[in-house]
Amino acid sequence: MAGLHCGVSIALLGVLLLGAARLQRGAEAFEIALPRESNITVLIKLGTPTLLAKPCYIVISKRHITMLSIKSGERTVFTFSCQSPENHFVIEIQKNIDCMSGPCPFGEVQLQPSTSLLPTLNRTFIWDVKAHKSIGLELQFSIPRLRQIGPGESCPDGVTHSISGRIDATVVRIGTFCSNGTVSRIKMQEGVKMALHLPWFHPRNVSGFSIANRSSIKRLCIIESVFEGEGSATLMSANYPEGFPEDELMTWQFVVPAHLRASVSFLNFNLSNCERKEERVEYYIPGSTTNPEVFKLEDKQPGNMAGNFNLSLQGCDQDAQSPGILRLQFQVLVQHPQNESNKIYVVDLSNERAMSLTIEPRPVKQSRKFVPGCFVCLESRTCSSNLTLTSGSKHKISFLCDDLTRLWMNVEKTISCTDHRYCQRKSYSLQVPSDILHLPVELHDFSWKLLVPKDRLSLVLVPAQKLQQHTHEKPCNTSFSYLVASAIPSQDLYFGSFCPGGSIKQIQVKQNISVTLRTFAPSFRQEASRQGLTVSFIPYFKDLPPFPAEEGVFTVTPDTKSKVYLRTPNWDRGLPSLTSVSWNISVPRDQVACLTFFKERSGVVCQTGRAFMIIQEQRTRAEEIFSLDEDVLPKPSFHHHSFWVNISNCSPTSGKQLDLLFSVTLTPRTVDLTVILIAVVGGGVLLLSALGLIICCVKKKKKKTNKGPAVGIYNGNINTEMPRQPKKFQKGRKDNDSHVYAVIEDTMVYGHLLQDSGGSFLQPEVDTYQPFQGTMGVCPPSPPTICSRAPTAKLATEEPPPCSPPESESEPYTFSHPNNGDVSSKDTDIPLLNTQEPMEPAE
Repeated sequence: MAGLHCGVSIALLGVLLLGAARLQRGAEAFEIALPRESNITVLIKLGTPTLLAKPCYIVISKRHITMLSIKSGERTVFTFSCQSPENHFVIEIQKNIDCMSGPCPFGEVQLQPSTSLLPTLNRTFIWDVKAHKSIGLELQFSIPRLRQIGPGESCPDGVTHSISGRIDATVVRIGTFCSNGTVSRIKMQEGVKMALHLPWFHPRNVSGFSIANRSSIKRLCIIESVFEGEGSATLMSANYPEGFPEDELMTWQFVVPAHLRASVSFLNFNLSNCERKEERVEYYIPGSTTNPEVFKLEDKQPGNMAGNFNLSLQGCDQDAQSPGILRLQFQVLVQHPQNESNKIYVVDLSNERAMSLTIEPRPVKQSRKFVPGCFVCLESRTCSSNLTLTSGSKHKISFLCDDLTRLWMNVEKTISCTDHRYCQRKSYSLQVPSDILHLPVELHDFSWKLLVPKDRLSLVLVPAQKLQQHTHEKPCNTSFSYLVASAIPSQDLYFGSFCPGGSIKQIQVKQNISVTLRTFAPSFRQEASRQGLTVSFIPYFKDLPPFPAEEGVFTVTPDTKSKVYLRTPNWDRGLPSLTSVSWNISVPRDQVACLTFFKERSGVVCQTGRAFMIIQEQRTRAEEIFSLDEDVLPKPSFHHHSFWVNISNCSPTSGKQLDLLFSVTLTPRTVDLTVILIAVVGGGVLLLSALGLIICCVKKKKKKTNKGPAVGIYNGNINTEMPRQPKKFQKGRKDNDSHVYAVIEDTMVYGHLLQDSGGSFLQPEVDTYQPFQGTMGVCPPSPPTICSRAPTAKLATEEPPPCSPPESESEPYTFSHPNNGDVSSKDTDIPLLNTQEPMEPAE
């Protein structure tokens, strides 16, 4: 306890002593005496007001005042009425130097009066030097040199230098500077005004600069910037960000060691409205045969310069009514030359058309530390952080960069067709030119924009190696991939990302597309031989109302050793409204394809229209139709022959998009000899039955030649057995073979009875299922029309078997059943034309 009381006593004593000290400091008397003819004026005035409870005053002879001015030859004693006068008052010490009526006091500038004699307030020393127009004055700054700052910036230590010049009676602000920079000298003509601001707590007692006499510089000012090693400097034109004086000239001199290289980049600039002359920048570069080198402010500025150089800004005669503003902020970067800076790379684009190549920095996080610049130079002189090369010319470029991985390339090329008669069946290779691959910068994107005449031609992409579609289940692991997307501005359709090593043989697209080769690893240069697409212009896909034709058709030839994953376009956003896409999937003769969907339901909810999926065998024409917004997606199913998968979207409601993922797996086909024998015997019996039916029909026709047209014709593709007969063999959609019978429709068997007396056919007005009539193996199945197909119809009545190959093919005969909806339950009998008597059953 005694120790605790002792500690409290010491703390209280410290507070009392501190209070006494501050009270004594507030009541301390200050004496300022200025010699005669010193041309010095001291002004103590209120600074920025602060929110304090009590005001503070300057006390002179018991008088309380808020401003005190002491002129040359005067002596004043004063105190402050508060404990912390630095929170209330500031002090300005200004010295006027007249070099027009007498000699200038050249040399090092002293702080007068000494800071030890001044009260501890924020202090500003001002030197106002007036000189003749023909006299140049030079401010020389000792180490540490100065660093220019822009508006709104502040110096870390609070010490700032504000420098201004004169043009007749007009004051021109050269700039505000901090310590620790590269500015070593500033030359001005016709006088200078220098202000040094020191915070009250800063112990500095020297000015840090000297004044020297120089001959006329015939311009507003010259700023010298000295680099002793790698570094950068940001500099601004006079009066920045306000306008540069009209028709004036300002110069920056840069001192750079011979073993380093300097590059200039403009950070910000504005142009005024010129009546005469032209605003420009001029460079004096050592070794240049065209000095001065003149550039516009909007041009790429020089880089990779060795040794000292000058940069000048020249104004113009401005429009008096609307002068505008000329201003410039730029950066000079000095660094060691890199190995690549001495190498010249030739990029020959003289034989290319509608192509541009851009080299630019990779997006990276900014660092507070000094980072050497990374520039690309055209003809070894015009350097910038990014450079765009256009087709039709040969370009020579070099690099001034410590790490070329900080840069990458993006290339765009347009291949367009304006005359469909000329372009049809023409092919173009989509390959990266070798000149681009030889550059030491990584290729990021190479985009081809492929344009075709509207409603005239379409496009087909054929890869050098079959492609794999990138999915989460089987991602691409190559160093590059192709991104295929629509190039129609109003159409948001992204077909997908594809890489070599898959099963997609070709991609057909309806209209304009963009193909982008994107690299992911430096190993692309080693794998560049694998890249290569061929695009061909083909006849246009016709539209089939009420749905548009396929926007894309993917030809897939699966590999027997791996599973193929496929997904609908716009995977992240859903298939666009009223868009149809097809997959043409080939199945070898000795293989069975297992089709598997990775959802139970599609999840799409239609606002207008219907969403459909059609699975169609290309040989047998048997097809299944699924309503994606109502039906359950099919379970794993087998296909013995090549087949189509067509997906057509409706106009879905917001948040309920259509995206489907499915796979195709091939397994060897196994055939049982017993099944083959049964198939042969069954085929023979069916053949004899068919022959008997033909003979019967012929005899019946002869008997009734005067009774009207025949009631039936033989169709070799129709099964003569009724589907409702007891099944001898287990039948299912999964075991289709070559002996497949089409649907027996009344309108097909008895269609000839609809002929009128003139021989033409009358079309019956019935709602029946219309089977696909297109050419098999060439065109995808067309999306169903609302008037011809029941939207929820599904031709397979049995549940698909699991995705595992059967032990043997025990069902050589299958039927493609008609629609089991309302259509089959209606009376489809059609009145016969010219019928004399009722039909008799066939014998």
